[in-house]
Amino acid sequence: MIDKLILNTDGGARGNPGPAGIGAVFTDGSGKIIAEYKEYIGITTNNVAEYRALILGLEKAKDFKYGQLECRLDSELVVRQVNGEYKVKVEHLKDYRNRVKDLALFAPITFTHVPRENNKRADALVNQAIDEATKSK
Repeated sequence: MIDKLILNTDGGARGNPGPAGIGAVFTDGSGKIIAEYKEYIGITTNNVAEYRALILGLEKAKDFKYGQLECRLDSELVVRQVNGEYKVKVEHLKDYRNRVKDLALFAPITFTHVPRENNKRADALVNQAIDEATKSK
Protein backbone atom coordinates (compact mmCIF):
# COMPACT_ATOMS: atom_id res chain seq x y z
CA MET A 1 0.00 0.00 0.00
CA ILE A 2 1.16 3.51 -0.86
CA ASP A 3 0.73 6.05 1.94
CA LYS A 4 0.35 8.99 -0.42
CA LEU A 5 -0.46 8.57 -4.10
CA ILE A 6 0.10 11.64 -6.24
CA LEU A 7 -1.89 12.23 -9.40
CA ASN A 8 -0.81 14.90 -11.88
CA THR A 9 -3.31 15.61 -14.63
CA ASP A 10 -3.42 17.94 -17.59
CA GLY A 11 -5.70 18.59 -20.50
CA GLY A 12 -5.32 20.81 -23.48
CA ALA A 13 -6.89 21.79 -26.78
CA ARG A 14 -5.13 23.27 -29.77
CA GLY A 15 -7.37 26.09 -30.85
CA ASN A 16 -9.77 26.16 -27.87
CA PRO A 17 -11.92 24.55 -29.06
CA GLY A 18 -9.74 22.28 -31.10
CA PRO A 19 -8.13 18.84 -31.12
CA ALA A 20 -7.76 17.91 -27.45
CA GLY A 21 -5.91 15.41 -25.31
CA ILE A 22 -5.64 14.44 -21.68
CA GLY A 23 -2.86 13.00 -19.55
CA ALA A 24 -2.59 11.52 -16.07
CA VAL A 25 0.55 10.50 -14.17
CA PHE A 26 0.61 8.58 -10.89
CA THR A 27 3.67 8.79 -8.66
CA ASP A 28 4.46 7.69 -5.14
CA GLY A 29 5.77 10.00 -2.43
CA SER A 30 9.35 9.67 -3.71
CA GLY A 31 8.38 10.80 -7.22
CA LYS A 32 8.63 7.35 -8.82
CA ILE A 33 6.21 7.01 -11.73
CA ILE A 34 3.76 4.17 -11.12
CA ALA A 35 1.47 4.57 -14.12
CA GLU A 36 0.69 6.95 -16.98
CA TYR A 37 -2.38 7.40 -19.16
CA LYS A 38 -3.12 9.52 -22.20
CA GLU A 39 -6.11 9.84 -24.47
CA TYR A 40 -7.23 11.88 -27.44
CA ILE A 41 -10.73 13.19 -26.70
CA GLY A 42 -11.71 14.87 -29.97
CA ILE A 43 -12.60 18.52 -30.49
CA THR A 44 -13.31 20.40 -27.27
CA THR A 45 -12.10 23.25 -25.05
CA ASN A 46 -9.16 23.49 -22.66
CA ASN A 47 -11.43 23.55 -19.60
CA VAL A 48 -13.35 20.45 -20.67
CA ALA A 49 -10.01 18.70 -21.33
CA GLU A 50 -8.71 19.67 -17.87
CA TYR A 51 -11.82 18.22 -16.22
CA ARG A 52 -11.76 15.08 -18.35
CA ALA A 53 -8.09 14.48 -17.43
CA LEU A 54 -8.93 14.73 -13.74
CA ILE A 55 -11.90 12.39 -14.16
CA LEU A 56 -9.71 9.85 -15.99
CA GLY A 57 -7.16 10.02 -13.18
CA LEU A 58 -9.77 9.61 -10.46
CA GLU A 59 -11.27 6.62 -12.25
CA LYS A 60 -7.83 5.00 -12.61
CA ALA A 61 -6.94 5.76 -8.97
CA LYS A 62 -9.39 3.06 -7.91
CA ASP A 63 -6.91 0.49 -9.26
CA PHE A 64 -4.34 1.38 -6.56
CA LYS A 65 -4.18 0.81 -2.81
CA TYR A 66 -3.24 3.99 -0.98
CA GLY A 67 -3.98 6.00 2.13
CA GLN A 68 -4.31 9.47 0.61
CA LEU A 69 -4.60 10.87 -2.91
CA GLU A 70 -3.20 14.27 -3.85
CA CYS A 71 -4.40 15.57 -7.21
CA ARG A 72 -2.13 18.18 -8.75
CA LEU A 73 -3.36 20.27 -11.69
CA ASP A 74 -2.03 23.35 -13.43
CA SER A 75 -5.59 24.56 -14.04
CA GLU A 76 -6.28 27.02 -11.26
CA LEU A 77 -9.89 27.33 -12.48
CA VAL A 78 -10.63 23.62 -12.11
CA VAL A 79 -8.91 23.36 -8.72
CA ARG A 80 -10.82 26.34 -7.36
CA GLN A 81 -14.14 25.09 -8.77
CA VAL A 82 -13.66 21.60 -7.34
CA ASN A 83 -12.61 23.03 -3.96
CA GLY A 84 -15.69 25.27 -3.92
CA GLU A 85 -13.74 28.55 -4.05
CA TYR A 86 -15.22 29.51 -7.45
CA LYS A 87 -18.73 28.94 -8.71
CA VAL A 88 -19.06 26.98 -11.94
CA LYS A 89 -20.62 29.59 -14.19
CA VAL A 90 -20.42 27.68 -17.48
CA GLU A 91 -23.35 25.29 -17.48
CA HIS A 92 -21.71 22.37 -19.31
CA LEU A 93 -18.80 22.32 -16.84
CA LYS A 94 -21.14 21.65 -13.89
CA ASP A 95 -21.59 18.02 -14.95
CA TYR A 96 -17.82 17.54 -15.03
CA ARG A 97 -17.39 19.17 -11.62
CA ASN A 98 -20.17 16.99 -10.20
CA ARG A 99 -18.53 13.86 -11.64
CA VAL A 100 -15.23 14.83 -9.96
CA LYS A 101 -17.04 15.33 -6.66
CA ASP A 102 -18.72 11.90 -6.99
CA LEU A 103 -15.39 10.20 -7.73
CA ALA A 104 -13.67 12.02 -4.86
CA LEU A 105 -15.83 10.33 -2.24
CA PHE A 106 -13.83 7.10 -2.10
CA ALA A 107 -10.72 8.23 -0.14
CA PRO A 108 -9.01 11.15 1.56
CA ILE A 109 -8.26 13.46 -1.35
CA THR A 110 -6.89 16.94 -1.99
CA PHE A 111 -6.86 19.10 -5.11
CA THR A 112 -3.84 21.35 -5.47
CA HIS A 113 -2.88 23.92 -8.09
CA VAL A 114 0.72 23.57 -9.30
CA PRO A 115 2.68 25.74 -11.71
CA ARG A 116 2.82 24.48 -15.28
CA GLU A 117 6.56 23.73 -14.94
CA ASN A 118 5.69 21.24 -12.17
CA ASN A 119 3.29 19.38 -14.44
CA LYS A 120 5.54 18.69 -17.43
CA ARG A 121 5.02 14.93 -17.72
CA ALA A 122 1.22 15.18 -17.79
CA ASP A 123 1.51 18.00 -20.34
CA ALA A 124 3.79 15.88 -22.51
CA LEU A 125 1.20 13.08 -22.48
CA VAL A 126 -1.48 15.54 -23.64
CA ASN A 127 0.67 16.56 -26.59
CA GLN A 128 1.54 12.96 -27.45
CA ALA A 129 -2.15 12.01 -27.49
CA ILE A 130 -3.04 14.92 -29.78
CA ASP A 131 -0.02 14.33 -32.06
CA GLU A 132 -0.73 10.61 -32.41
CA ALA A 133 -4.39 11.24 -33.25
CA THR A 134 -3.85 14.08 -35.71
CA LYS A 135 -0.80 12.71 -37.58
CA SER A 136 -2.84 10.05 -39.33
CA LYS A 137 -5.36 12.56 -40.63
